[in-house]
Amino acid sequence: MTPGHTEPARRRYGKQLESAILAAGWNELVETGYARLTMASVAARASTSEPVLYRRWANKDELVLAAFENYRSDNPITIPDTGHLRDDLRAQLTSVSEALAGFFAIAAAAAFSGLLADSGLSPSEVRQKVIGTEQRPRGRIIYERAHIRGEIDLQRIPETVLDMPFDLIRHDLLMELNPLEPRRIDSIVDELFWPLVHSPEAA
Repeated sequence: MTPGHTEPARRRYGKQLESAILAAGWNELVETGYARLTMASVAARASTSEPVLYRRWANKDELVLAAFENYRSDNPITIPDTGHLRDDLRAQLTSVSEALAGFFAIAAAAAFSGLLADSGLSPSEVRQKVIGTEQRPRGRIIYERAHIRGEIDLQRIPETVLDMPFDLIRHDLLMELNPLEPRRIDSIVDELFWPLVHSPEAA
């Protein structure tokens, strides 16, 4: 390559191209919002063309929903391992709260800007695509470790009780769009969850 010349951009294909487009879609969503996001603006940010986008997604709603799912999968939340269920759960809920607060704020803004109406999906379908439920199975890891240590008996604890701390975190994030205060997380763990897993029915 001669001095003064830059190397031409390498052509991207398949998953590499799709990841670049979805990352561009997420950044466009964060910076400009759902209402102003267009297929053209995402294509420009991803340094590709609109026809390339339309070959993968029929419209911007499909692209935005895919961008949400891609962002979640690219930013997993670390599972703590402190050696004690109470501390693991506090740490897990704190990480979920801090990681998802901004994500939920963007999701709520998109929903209010027309994503829910434009997508043609039911509220529960949009919720599943945007928010997902991956924290439940990932959260079960700390329960399984606690079961092995003998802290709890998973065979005697209802599924709704195990889901409850994560459901409450999601509810509070959707209502406040800010990370939960430490005292709220302590309350969920110590006042709501802990008595249920150590009740006579769960003993």
